[in-house]
Amino acid sequence: MDKMLGVCRGSTYTLEIIDYVLNGGGSCTQLYLTMRLQNHPLAQPELVLEYNGKIVSTDEAHVSSAINAATEELAGHGKGISDNPLTLLVKKNGVPDLTMVDLPGITRVPVHGQPENIYDQIKDMIMEYIKPEESIILNVLSASVDFTTCESIRMSQSVDKTGLRTLAVVTKADKSPEGLLEKVTADDVNIGLGYVCVRNRIGDESYEDARIEELKLFESHPMLSKIDKSIVGIPVLAQKLVQVQALSISKTLPEIVRKINEKLSNNLSELEKLPTNLTSVADAMTAFMHIIGLTKESLRKILLRGEFDEYPEDKKMHCTARLVEMLDSYSNDLYSCAQSDATKNFLMDEIKVLEESKWIGLPNFMPRTAFLSILNFKVRGIADMPIGFVENVWNYLEDVLISVINRHSENYYQLLLSTRRAAQVLIAKKKQNSIKHVIEAIEMEKYTDYTCNPEFSLEYNRLISLQEVFVNEVLKNENNPSHVNLEGVGKIEVGHLRNYPSMLLQAFDLKVRMISYWKIVQKRLIDTIALHLMLSVNNLVNRDLEKEIAHDLLSPSGGGIERLLEESPSISGKREKLQRSVKVLRESKETVANIIDRIGSYGDY
Repeated sequence: MDKMLGVCRGSTYTLEIIDYVLNGGGSCTQLYLTMRLQNHPLAQPELVLEYNGKIVSTDEAHVSSAINAATEELAGHGKGISDNPLTLLVKKNGVPDLTMVDLPGITRVPVHGQPENIYDQIKDMIMEYIKPEESIILNVLSASVDFTTCESIRMSQSVDKTGLRTLAVVTKADKSPEGLLEKVTADDVNIGLGYVCVRNRIGDESYEDARIEELKLFESHPMLSKIDKSIVGIPVLAQKLVQVQALSISKTLPEIVRKINEKLSNNLSELEKLPTNLTSVADAMTAFMHIIGLTKESLRKILLRGEFDEYPEDKKMHCTARLVEMLDSYSNDLYSCAQSDATKNFLMDEIKVLEESKWIGLPNFMPRTAFLSILNFKVRGIADMPIGFVENVWNYLEDVLISVINRHSENYYQLLLSTRRAAQVLIAKKKQNSIKHVIEAIEMEKYTDYTCNPEFSLEYNRLISLQEVFVNEVLKNENNPSHVNLEGVGKIEVGHLRNYPSMLLQAFDLKVRMISYWKIVQKRLIDTIALHLMLSVNNLVNRDLEKEIAHDLLSPSGGGIERLLEESPSISGKREKLQRSVKVLRESKETVANIIDRIGSYGDY
């Protein structure tokens, strides 16, 4: 049955532990035993077994029985394989850093009590540990076997074809000395790190006695004494393992150092980007003025000047373009609404109003109340549109304002809370003011028919010049087409008008007055609201926002400028995390430097 060990960096090993493994201590055929030692200034070695959440203390004299007991608990009394971890931690003064994993022996044919797939289970477990490039593979071979047929050699060659991380230890050299020299010098199986021949401890020999006997064996045995002393003995094996591990570590150190420095530099850079922790009212006031200045400048760019270099990809923050789009949409809705359709039920509203406006007086006299009645009705029909428009504009501006505030104040928790609160209050005030302005504009349009715009007279004169032709077309006879095309108005259904011949002239006059005047009303409800909004936005950016924020911050509920000295939980948490990371990385740099210093002395162990 071949045996294999994986040697990994991270902990340490003693000669006694290596001897213990090579002599088959414990139940290493049932599970893997991770053995590591920590260099510790203890007067006496301290051995601890860790498994199943337990910590069991033992000593060098009883470690074998302790491992056997732990193995039975983890793997049972049979001969099955378990992947439950078992760790032997050894603390001892003056030992080299090393970790060794004692893997189960390779069994091809199941014996009584073992599962049929015992070989596959063991192979999978072994391959998991020998695949990593940083692992050193230690093949444990009996001097009596043919190395070329060893299963463990084939496994190690499958993951380490060059053999550059494979080392072989030949046990029981005293039992099969014949031909051993030729085996370890020929290296028919490509063991890149070479061989080490050892003598196993016999019976109740102490570790010290076993080492003395091993030394005598390789000094005096007729055949074994011919083997080079640099590849014999457990002390040589221990030293070689440490040297190999030191070489492996030294290859990875430059990359480790680079990654530590890179991470340290990134963390220091992030720390520098964090806002200075404010410690005085003067610091807080300076930060407040700086952030307000940045916020106002960003708002001037995106709301007043149409610049969006701060938000090149975020079209929502290209505010002047978005506001124009909203104004165009409102304008289109206003021009295309039912109240702006001059062809629908042509002249019927005017005829009804004229009938209800009859009084005793001169005939064909245009009553002003008729015009105002129609005007009032039309204005009421579109009253919700300008109100909805200004509400949408201020809702959009609130999102924009909060986004800018978040961007510039995110590192100052109390200022962020105060500015956001002030912004929301200010937007609510602006919205209500705009709604009030729109309502007043609508009320003015309802009750006053006035304009000095010459377009009204031009349009009225053009349309009234078509009055006689239009009326004649309607009244010619009932067999004429029921539609008349009125230039500038469109195709009009006129069949219903033949029932009101006496009122057509007056109704047509009233209609064209309303068509001409409604165009003026529409333009006023677009232009005046747009101008009002732009004035409101300008005042918000240049005057109102700073005033509102200062009022909120300095009010009793705001807590005063001193509140800015309180750092946000997220920033303080991030700062603390980065500071801990920097501390750990600096300690890691120091540890790596110490490792580099120690690598040169590993050969002394």
